[in-house]
Amino acid sequence: MNEQFDLKVKVIDENNNEPITNAQISVNAYTSFGNNVDGIYIVKARLNDELIVRHPDFETVRYTIKSREEIKIMVQGLPKKGRLSFFRTKKVDMYQQSIDSAMFYKEKDLDKSLCFVEEALELNQSKQRSANTYKVLGDIYFHWKQYDIAISNYKISLQIYEKVETLLQLAKTQYLAKEYQESEKSYRELQSKSLSNYDKVQVFQGLADAQLASKEFKEATANYQKGLEIAEVKSIKEIVPDLNAKIANSYAKQGNIRKAKKVYKNTLKISEESKNSSLEVQQEVADFFNETRQYDDEIKLRKEILKNVDKNLKKRKKNKEHNLKEKIKAEAKDSLTSQKMNYKIGSAYVLKQEYPEAIEYLEKSIEEADKKEDLEVQKHATRKLSEVYATVGDYIKALRSYRDFVDIVDTLYIKKEQEIYQIKRLTKKIADNQSRIAILEKDKELSESKINIAIKDKEITIEKSRRQQIVIYSLIGGLLLMSLLAFYKHRSNQKQQLANNLLALKSMRSQMNPHFIFNALNSVNSFIAVNDERNANRYLSEFSVLMRSVLENSDEDFIPFTKEIELLDLYVKLEHNRFQDKFDYEIDVDKSINLEEYRIPPMLLQPYIENAIWHGLRYRKEKGNLFICIKQASEDSIAIIIQDNGIGRKQSLAMKTKNQLKQKSKGMSTIKNRIAILNDMYQDKVSVQISDVNEDGSGTKVILTLKK
Repeated sequence: MNEQFDLKVKVIDENNNEPITNAQISVNAYTSFGNNVDGIYIVKARLNDELIVRHPDFETVRYTIKSREEIKIMVQGLPKKGRLSFFRTKKVDMYQQSIDSAMFYKEKDLDKSLCFVEEALELNQSKQRSANTYKVLGDIYFHWKQYDIAISNYKISLQIYEKVETLLQLAKTQYLAKEYQESEKSYRELQSKSLSNYDKVQVFQGLADAQLASKEFKEATANYQKGLEIAEVKSIKEIVPDLNAKIANSYAKQGNIRKAKKVYKNTLKISEESKNSSLEVQQEVADFFNETRQYDDEIKLRKEILKNVDKNLKKRKKNKEHNLKEKIKAEAKDSLTSQKMNYKIGSAYVLKQEYPEAIEYLEKSIEEADKKEDLEVQKHATRKLSEVYATVGDYIKALRSYRDFVDIVDTLYIKKEQEIYQIKRLTKKIADNQSRIAILEKDKELSESKINIAIKDKEITIEKSRRQQIVIYSLIGGLLLMSLLAFYKHRSNQKQQLANNLLALKSMRSQMNPHFIFNALNSVNSFIAVNDERNANRYLSEFSVLMRSVLENSDEDFIPFTKEIELLDLYVKLEHNRFQDKFDYEIDVDKSINLEEYRIPPMLLQPYIENAIWHGLRYRKEKGNLFICIKQASEDSIAIIIQDNGIGRKQSLAMKTKNQLKQKSKGMSTIKNRIAILNDMYQDKVSVQISDVNEDGSGTKVILTLKK
């Protein structure tokens, strides 16, 4: 059995024996763009498959895979400019950097992607590279479904330097733009080129698609058959079910339902036997069953699809191999959702007049669509459900469903308006960018036409420039001297700022809340007053441990988080001894967190806990609760949550005396200043959010996020 395996490929420049990076390695539908530090590409392959190596600096290389061993491809005759600027020192090749960046941002940020294409166009490159730049530009517009602009750029690329992959992409884009005759013409031109087996299948399939769209049914069927023959002979298994489904569809459009049914059932059998069963193909068969009123077969098949749809969608997310065919069929994949499958099953039951089953699946569809915010399916399913309820005589539910349908239509209308506005903005943005690129190309052509004149002018000005060199060098020397002085001045200011920050932090760390010290001593005094020597000694002992730890950490910007937890535990214990009748507390630490990876400014959390106790819990009539929780916030950060059910910030402020209101508590402002300085020095390491727990303002919640 010819099983698939991971094939290692090395592409080497024969002139200097160095690896060539940024090539495109393809085997059938599988493509690899990246390589590791050793210059090794890894691609999925089978024995006797055809390996294709593409790069803008050399002609396409084709090789038949004969073993599982690593393949080394030696490339000759590379341009010197390409070798020196790219293959030896990757950083110097600004063109390849610009193209790589454009491809990286292709699906994420249209503006950035186009800016990098502009950078590539500004560079004086070979014909092959210029053609590659316009192909990349076409690919970008293709992704954003701007097919007319993509076609224009593919044609420019082909005018500069003709390549099979560009012409193939042009033909596919023309089909999507509904230019069927132009697409057919491009595919016929491809038939005269040197193609891989997989590309031959793609050409026959694309040609048949264009003919089918033009209602040339017999020609389309014949070309699908030719593509299928090559795929079966050359073991290109992944495309066989799809071609069978297209042949069946062609028969169905010709009115030959009997033959279409036979091919569809054969297609379904092949799809089920395949390890990578195609749900898209199964859905095409299910649609055929629906059109030919074979509702039992349709329902059975759609239920099978429904079982596997979530599993297959997850596989697609994990799959790192992408190809153009998959991108073209993206919309078809979007339809493979549980909500749409349930809707279609419910619709089939309606046509069979089995209304209880129809209601069950329509309700499931509405529920799933609501969860996934699929308003389109939710709209259709809700309307269908209303009609079913009306049919069975349940007019109250029918009216309720119809009202839901109206609400969904209103929501969908608003959403569509927003989408139309966004599309208008995107279209304007694309038009502006394309105009800028066109102007850039015209300027480039104009610049090239002036090269000869510039050379003559240069010869005339050489003598004059020699006389000016002394003055220029003097000015440059002066500028360099001023730059050095400015640089050293800037460094001096940075060092001074750093010293000021460190001094401020040290000053803030040295501050200890005097209220806490006085209250602690008062507690000891109260223990002594009642002759409770044992509690007084224990309290003083624990207090001294806390004070000693605070003093030991006073010179540190950050301490281990485990040590901070120990300090907090000791502090809360002391306060609890003082106010046992006022609150209980709990400190919960997620055991899955590796606390050794985190460090925190010392005594950063104590003021928040002190506020919770003294200004929230202390004024409660009943016994309150203080909850301190430490949990994972993200992969590289944790969240410390301090929550109480005290009287709240507003009521606490209202209870203060006039004298207390006159005194400005510096605890919170000091903490804010510490956090601001630390974030400035350590790049947003700490963030704090404070909020009320309840709507009436009672209870306070503090969330402090700490990064590794």
